[in-house]
Amino acid sequence: MRSTKTPRPGEQPLLSSYHSSDDEERGRRTLRGGNRRGSPLPLTSTSSAHTPTYSHFAVPDLTTSRPTLSRRSTNQLRSRSPTSARLEAKRKYTYAAVFLVTSLVSFVVQTELASYIQHDLGWNKAYAMLYLTHGSWVFLWPLQLLFLRLQRREQSWHQFWNNHKQILRKTAQMVERQEVRVPRGMGADRSPWPYLARTTAVVTTALTVAGSSWYVAVSMTTPSDLTAIYNCSAFFAYAFSIPLLKERLRLDKMVAVFVAIIGVLVVAYGGGSSSDEAGQAGPATRFAGNIVIGIGSVLYGLYEVLYKRYACPPDGTSANRSMMFANTFGSLIGVFTVLVLWIPIPVLHVLGWETFEMPTGETASLLLISVFANMVFSGSFLVLISLTSPVLSSVAALLTIFIVAIVDWCLTGQPLEAPAILGGLLIIAAFAMLSWSTWKEMNEEERKGPVDLSSDSGDED
Repeated sequence: MRSTKTPRPGEQPLLSSYHSSDDEERGRRTLRGGNRRGSPLPLTSTSSAHTPTYSHFAVPDLTTSRPTLSRRSTNQLRSRSPTSARLEAKRKYTYAAVFLVTSLVSFVVQTELASYIQHDLGWNKAYAMLYLTHGSWVFLWPLQLLFLRLQRREQSWHQFWNNHKQILRKTAQMVERQEVRVPRGMGADRSPWPYLARTTAVVTTALTVAGSSWYVAVSMTTPSDLTAIYNCSAFFAYAFSIPLLKERLRLDKMVAVFVAIIGVLVVAYGGGSSSDEAGQAGPATRFAGNIVIGIGSVLYGLYEVLYKRYACPPDGTSANRSMMFANTFGSLIGVFTVLVLWIPIPVLHVLGWETFEMPTGETASLLLISVFANMVFSGSFLVLISLTSPVLSSVAALLTIFIVAIVDWCLTGQPLEAPAILGGLLIIAAFAMLSWSTWKEMNEEERKGPVDLSSDSGDED
């Protein structure tokens, strides 16, 4: 039976528009020609009050029938036009380029200082240095918070802090669900922090074991083997990306990774010193060291992919939100390192494998700078992976081999050998190929599905 309820003043009868033949025909025309292709919702119009809000065949506007998302949120999460997709991809790539340069510079500073501290100053404490560098990541989020606060001084601290917590919580839910849209209900009110705690433990363990393998193998095998095998992590990052990130097998990517590894091999073995180095360690010891560093290479590639899969926001997330959460997760890695990974230090001391000794004087000062440089590198590298891919980031990290060689040339005056130049050029060519492939992929991904268009300025509902 048709409802005879009298509407309140100013209220439209919900079903009145369905019983006008003119309105019905107008609704059909709207469905046939007025909507975007593939969209179940009609375009917003400025017609009169008698125009039907939606046609017979359209799905009702959920934002008015139930309070799933705020009006601001639904405006921020929608499909993006090709032009907007290209702009957002360009924005992400610009940020990625800035953080790439930052990571390369900071890595060179850290490497040169670490080498000087260990070899010239004699403070050769591999695990202690690893603990200090990874533990320093705990400062990534506080420094980011300070930077954001300086940008928004006009807000009260209470408003700024509440908005920041809300953004982090919502982004953490996006990470856990791997969805840009996080509707209320359906478990959305569940705290995401237990998930992040488990993810932090797994990712940090893989990172620490991979990093420790380098320090263990450095005295067992040759520097050439160490460099060549450990930097094959780019290959393993691509291998793990296929099952975990559902990456497609692309010929251009495979060729780029292959060329990069060839470049590393040329740098490592092209200098003619591998035969001299081989005499420093017996065959059995060298083989064992290569096994250790091989495991580290696999784990480092796995660490990068695990971080991308389980600790990064999904494709379609805005660049600002991705960068903010990358530094936050980096701080979680630092917290886990400080609270848990101190345990091996007294064990190594008791066993006599690495005697604990506090750095003093010049060693302490340079170590502090080296640790800070590592924190900058690691934060930039996490952002780079979040904005692009583990494969591109791994190949980009290989650029440091060539850059460090150039810096050594400037510092020591020893010119670069031809293999170092050739290998460096191969790595640069591989990075250029992979950058172009990643740029095309980012443009494709930005056109798919819902996209987070929020400014992440901390003023969300």
